[in-house]
Amino acid sequence: MDEDSYRGWRRPGPEPPRGIEPDEGETLDYICGRFRIFQYAKGHRYSTDDVLTAWYGTLCAPRVDRAADLGSGIGSVAIIAAWRLPGATFCTVEAQEQSLRLARKSIRYNGLESRFTLIHGDLREFVHDPVFDLVTGSPPYWPPGTASEAAHSQAIPARIEIRGSVADYALAARRILAPAGVFAFVFPTVQLARAVSAIDDASLKLIRRRDVVFKEGEPPLVSLFACARVEDLPSSYEAFVEEPLVIRCADGSVSREYSAVRMSVGIPPGNVGRLVG
Repeated sequence: MDEDSYRGWRRPGPEPPRGIEPDEGETLDYICGRFRIFQYAKGHRYSTDDVLTAWYGTLCAPRVDRAADLGSGIGSVAIIAAWRLPGATFCTVEAQEQSLRLARKSIRYNGLESRFTLIHGDLREFVHDPVFDLVTGSPPYWPPGTASEAAHSQAIPARIEIRGSVADYALAARRILAPAGVFAFVFPTVQLARAVSAIDDASLKLIRRRDVVFKEGEPPLVSLFACARVEDLPSSYEAFVEEPLVIRCADGSVSREYSAVRMSVGIPPGNVGRLVG
């Protein structure tokens, strides 16, 4: 995104503090609204999955005072959600120091320090009081040995289940979820059974689900899930399975609905030349 478009779209806010610049091997990139994010050039970078997780979570839980993001990585999901929920405070949990270091830089750069608490720790051990109205997560998708590892060490835990599976994310969310709170996460559609099992085993209940088709005519690649505590829903409640969200049309253009999704998380309508992936 060019600088003029960025200035024209961003909401009024403090100028970035001086002295926060990309170190060697890092980039500083636009993410949403007036926010930018530090990333490794060859490491794990924020993706469409992160945009969708933040959007779906804030869509299903629009009134939030306190939010948490599990396995938060470089902070992309939480930063996008923070743009959508300007009155909320955020707590992020990340085990990998090199990702947490980038998140700290981004939080300071964007002037979000008063709204964020960044915790260096394992989500499988995380407990918190007070609890959270919204919990988000983008779990690693693959058990060890079932997918190739990334070349950059920082990107491996984002792809491979090194420190917990989707089941661990669901259990952690259950521990810290407030009454009537929402846990939203993304997971591969082909592993739908694992996600549903994780929800059930954590004494959560699926509220709604939406599959995501990255190109019209192709099968969905990931699914978005929104859950609540079992005791917060009637036993007769049945989850709402929505029509799939299509990212690109058959001709390669960005779909009208996904353009609207991007606008709703603060991404300008003209900024569609490159979708993060």
